[in-house]
Amino acid sequence: MTALAVQPCTSFDAPEERTAPAPAEARGIPRDGVRLLVGTRDGIEHTTFRHLPEHLNAGDLVVVNNSATMPWQVDATLAGRGPVVLHAATALDGGSWVVEIRSSPDASRALLDARPGDHLEVGALVVTLQAPYPFASSPTGDGNRLWRAEVDGDLAAYLHTHGRPISYGYLDRRYPLEDYQSVFATVPGSAEMPSAGRPFTPEVVTRLVAAGVGVAPITLHTGVSSQEAGEGPQAERFEVPDATARQVNATRCAGGRIVAVGTTVTRALESAVTSDGFVVGTSGWTERVVTRAEPPQVVDGLITGWHDPHASHLLLVEAVAGEELTQAAYDAAVREGYRWHEFGDSGLLLP
Repeated sequence: MTALAVQPCTSFDAPEERTAPAPAEARGIPRDGVRLLVGTRDGIEHTTFRHLPEHLNAGDLVVVNNSATMPWQVDATLAGRGPVVLHAATALDGGSWVVEIRSSPDASRALLDARPGDHLEVGALVVTLQAPYPFASSPTGDGNRLWRAEVDGDLAAYLHTHGRPISYGYLDRRYPLEDYQSVFATVPGSAEMPSAGRPFTPEVVTRLVAAGVGVAPITLHTGVSSQEAGEGPQAERFEVPDATARQVNATRCAGGRIVAVGTTVTRALESAVTSDGFVVGTSGWTERVVTRAEPPQVVDGLITGWHDPHASHLLLVEAVAGEELTQAAYDAAVREGYRWHEFGDSGLLLP
């Protein structure tokens, strides 16, 4: 992946001991019982996710990602090296795949020293690494993390039967695919869970609508999110439906706020903005990277999980919330012991 031209300003110590080791339900907490930090220009407030509707206004629009998580992690054997874990990041047009090779058995670290032409055995399939994706080395200069690969066989079918959700070494055990789906998940295609939407429940959605807050979907199929420091996000498939585009434009014209549920929704919406500032129905691949230098044009607020230091996601958070509020929110989240990563706690940032 290519290195980012700018880096996040937000600085904090990654709280490794605060990573959520399991879904909320496995920790005895309802989905909407995870903690919610609300950050506004008036300060920081701590509550739980079920109280989200109390912090939004009638006329606001919450935009969610309806992409469903796929079982795209599988055990493999790297020729000459032995057991590895294969992450299928994206199915490309033309039949090839973007893949990542990680350490066995728990995928805790990326293997960066593979070479073009290396073969992996995945059951009876053979996966052959072709070139770094997207044809650039790691920002560290130490090998490559993502590869374009050709597959001798039907990798999608094999993953459907034998795959599991992508996970990393910080979870206490493996969890079933249904634990990685949000209540909005209806369109299969994400390598990793669009995790900002996970704490939503039907009850929270009902209370939002009853309070006059709109809810509208987009689709963005996520790739793998285990970026190295300074690594930009990969291209991702997305769709902003015509109906959602009309809702966004109408909300903005009426003075309401557009609140994106996650970096995925922000990226999709900002990829569908025309030169005159309106959102139009759009689909395809997006390479849009939202940063302070290229800020959002339509997203006013963000519902998000907590990201690692130097991750490209932080650039987007800073671009939406501003550097001062982002820093204050992360300082408070670290100080108050919020849980990190896909099964962790949430933040609502309304600059």
